[in-house]
Amino acid sequence: MTALEPRTLPTADEALEWVGRTCDGGLERARALVTSFKSSPPRDASEVLRAWNDIHVALADAAGIAGVYAEADPSSAVRSAAETAMQRLDAFSTELGMDRDVFAILSALDPSGLDGPARRFLDRALRDFRRSGVDRDEQTRARLSELAELELRASQLHSKNIREGVRSIAVPPEALAGMPQDWLAAHPVGDDGLVTVTTDYPDAIPLITFCSDAATRMAMTLERLNVAWPANDEVLQRLLELRAEHARLLGYDTWADFDAEVKMIGNASAISEFIDRITAAAADSAARDKAVLLARLQQDAPEATDISSPDLTFYSELVRKEQYAVDAQQVRTYFSFGKVRQGLLDVTGRLFGIAFEPVDDAVTWHEDVAPYDVLRDGTRIGRIYLDLHPRDGKYKHAAQFDLRGGLRDRQLPEGVLMCNFGRGLMEHDEVVTLFHEFGHLIHHVLGGDQEWITFAGVATEWDFVEAPSQMLEEWAWDADILATFATNEAGETIPAELVSKMRRADDFGKGFQARTQMFYAALSLNLHLRRYDDLTAVVQELQAEYSVFPYVPDTHFHCAFGHLDGYSSGYYTYMWSLVIAKDMFSAFDPTDLYNAEVAGRYRDKVLVPGGSKDAADLVADFLGRPYTFDAYAAWLAE
Repeated sequence: MTALEPRTLPTADEALEWVGRTCDGGLERARALVTSFKSSPPRDASEVLRAWNDIHVALADAAGIAGVYAEADPSSAVRSAAETAMQRLDAFSTELGMDRDVFAILSALDPSGLDGPARRFLDRALRDFRRSGVDRDEQTRARLSELAELELRASQLHSKNIREGVRSIAVPPEALAGMPQDWLAAHPVGDDGLVTVTTDYPDAIPLITFCSDAATRMAMTLERLNVAWPANDEVLQRLLELRAEHARLLGYDTWADFDAEVKMIGNASAISEFIDRITAAAADSAARDKAVLLARLQQDAPEATDISSPDLTFYSELVRKEQYAVDAQQVRTYFSFGKVRQGLLDVTGRLFGIAFEPVDDAVTWHEDVAPYDVLRDGTRIGRIYLDLHPRDGKYKHAAQFDLRGGLRDRQLPEGVLMCNFGRGLMEHDEVVTLFHEFGHLIHHVLGGDQEWITFAGVATEWDFVEAPSQMLEEWAWDADILATFATNEAGETIPAELVSKMRRADDFGKGFQARTQMFYAALSLNLHLRRYDDLTAVVQELQAEYSVFPYVPDTHFHCAFGHLDGYSSGYYTYMWSLVIAKDMFSAFDPTDLYNAEVAGRYRDKVLVPGGSKDAADLVADFLGRPYTFDAYAAWLAE
């Protein structure tokens, strides 16, 4: 068999033309394949499905390029061209989803001779056709097509406003008391005598964690909670109205019901019940730990009767330092970015039986991007691109993007990790985030040996996709594993006793953090259940009901809540996945996280199958039983 080659990416000078040509080329190939499919469909059911698969391969390949370059390319012209290309691809996909001729060919197939994966591929195709509106009247189908295009444009604008809506504060040096020296060195005083600090993660997170000046923390909090305000308030209202109409036209009561139908959870009512269950389970822990925070705040501000966002992270850090003997400024000295990145590759390579080989001569979209080939038993099985530092115009959060889906004997899986870490020392929370997001990348590559493109990589139900990544976070908390890469400038390894204290300190606040997550989940759900005239008022109401921390006046959190785009009504999935992640992790021996038998079984039973089975079946295959709430409940109660 001829070795599969990764994509060849363009130079900066070639990128604008290449993105347009490659994306449009994929679109035209898909059009031609559809024309051929309808005019002379294969007779054999398996051949029909392979032809249908080829159409989706062409579209997915083009969409991978458009998605990555729209979020990552340094040139605004290239990003804009990629967004426009995605609009054309999405419009064609919508048109294809309502093509009655294609639907007739697929629905007429006799599945009796198909194997399990092929039958599943056919079932999913027919389901998706019906969810696209193929069986609706012509007028409805026309409106659904229009809605799909409008939804995409609103989603792109929502993301763009966040990506390009960076805010900043400018303060005198004395207003930055408590900040780490390396952070101060990276933020020199300007000609006006002030230090400028942006809302980008490497600037803002250390500031709200370490700065002892309450006014500075408040100033930053106000800017962070007002990113993309007021622009995204109007955009979000429009997007929510479009989704609601879309769901009604397909016969669903709400968008949340439409969206949940193809997830593990099943319907919107079950989401609400799950949110309430977690809220109740976390109540005692949240109240207990919040009381500790408030008591510590009152030592500095005796008049305080509550604690809110500007003080939350700072006083959480103080409590961990004073009561748990964990000083995050000391902890971060063990986590220099370069060592952490290499340590991550070494740890996951050993755990999953793979290797990462740098590809120094590969062309990428920016000099910061680090490409690696992924090898298993000496054979290349994929390529990954690590784009881990912030820059203007780039995606502002942390996520994995598919550049290309993997197909058995046809093409390698290629994935991109976009994050926004600084280049020096990292907070341990950032190390955990890096492990988490890298888990998605591993899933994409290991799950990329599929016959059917819709099952390639991270292709399970959406409310399971976070579980493998959340479980991988556990390896960033193990003393023996951290000892392999976490060393300070003097070369001293992070002490096991310190890691043990870090774990105990991390348990502080997990109850109120769960309640905050349920506030986000409730906001995500409720905005998709009915129309609201004032979205900020909804934020206030739901924060009061679900979070234990009060609303900060004159802020508009929803405008920068990027998950309202990609996750729509499904933010609950983070906690749903965590319940499953805790259960899966119970199969590992905490004293031997590299156990080859368990790790190999997890890799082969959960990650390698991609989306070829239901998530519940994947978990049961690994655990030998259905998943339960027990491990999560025990963890929350610790």
